[in-house]
Amino acid sequence: MTPAAAARPDAWRRMAGDWSPWHDRGGRLSPLRGGVFALALAPGLWLALALAGAFGPLALGAEPIHEAEHLTGLWALRFLLLSLALTPLRRITGWGRLAQVRRMIGLTAFAYAAAHFGLYAVEQQLQPLRIASEIVQRLYLAIGFTALLAFAALAATSFDRAIRRLGANWRRLHRLAYAIAVLGLAHYALQEKLDVAEPAFLFGLFAALMLHRTPLGLAPGRAFPEARILGAAILAAALTAFSEYAWHATLTGLPAERILAANLDLAAGRPAVLVLAAAAIPALIPLGRRLLSLARPREIAHEAR
Repeated sequence: MTPAAAARPDAWRRMAGDWSPWHDRGGRLSPLRGGVFALALAPGLWLALALAGAFGPLALGAEPIHEAEHLTGLWALRFLLLSLALTPLRRITGWGRLAQVRRMIGLTAFAYAAAHFGLYAVEQQLQPLRIASEIVQRLYLAIGFTALLAFAALAATSFDRAIRRLGANWRRLHRLAYAIAVLGLAHYALQEKLDVAEPAFLFGLFAALMLHRTPLGLAPGRAFPEARILGAAILAAALTAFSEYAWHATLTGLPAERILAANLDLAAGRPAVLVLAAAAIPALIPLGRRLLSLARPREIAHEAR
C-alpha cells in the first residue's frame, strides 16, 4: 500500500470530525457529541412535526406560526446561555471534553434564532418592506434584529478556517456572545411586557454566569469553589428579584412590591427562587468531592487497623 493510500482513511476521519456532529476532531464516534446533537435537534423536530399537524391541529394553539416563533426564540436563548455555561461547568467538573460541544451548541442557538426570524417573516407574509418598517418602528424588534445580525457574524466565523484567518481577533469578536445574550433577553422581556417571569429567570442564570467571570468567581486552582458557586447563586437570585421588581415598578402597572415579596418567598416558585436552585446545584459537585476526600483517610485508617 502506498503512503498516499495509507493516509486516505485518516483524511476521511479528519473530514468526518470537521463536518459530522457525532464524530470528534479525530473522526471517532463521540457519544457526547451525538447526545448533544440529539438534544439540539429535538425541539426543532418537535416544532416541525407540530406545524405539520402530526400532534393534532391545536398542538401549538390557535396561532401555530406565532407560537412556533415564540418557542424558537426561547430555545435560541436557552442554547446560547448553555453555550456560555460550558466554561464554568468545565471548571467545576474538570471535564475538559465539554469544550468539544461549545461550537455545536452555539451554532444551534443561532439556528433557532434564524428560525425565529424566519417564522416572523412568514407571519408578516414575507413582505420585506413591511418587515423592515416593523423593525424600524418597534424597539424590541430593532433590538432582536441587531442581536441576530451580530449572531450571524459569530456563526459565520465559527469554523476552523475563519479561526485561523482571524487569529487573536477571533476571541475578541466572539465576546459579542455576551452582548447578544443581553440584547436577546431585552428583546424577550420587551415583547412579553407584563409577564416577564421567564425572561427574569433567564436573566438570573445569565447573571450567575457573569458572576463566575468576576475576580471573585470561579478560576482553576481556587479554594472552596462550592462557596463561590453558592455566593454567585445567592447574588444572582437577588439580582433577579430586583430586576423583576424594577421592571414592574417602572414599566407596568402591576404591584411591584407584591411581586418582590413573592420572589423572596421560597414556596412561591418565582424566578428568583428558581435561579437560586438552578445556580446552586453545581456546588454539589465540588462539595461531594471534598466530602469524599475527607472520608478517604478515615477509611484507610480503619483498614490499617
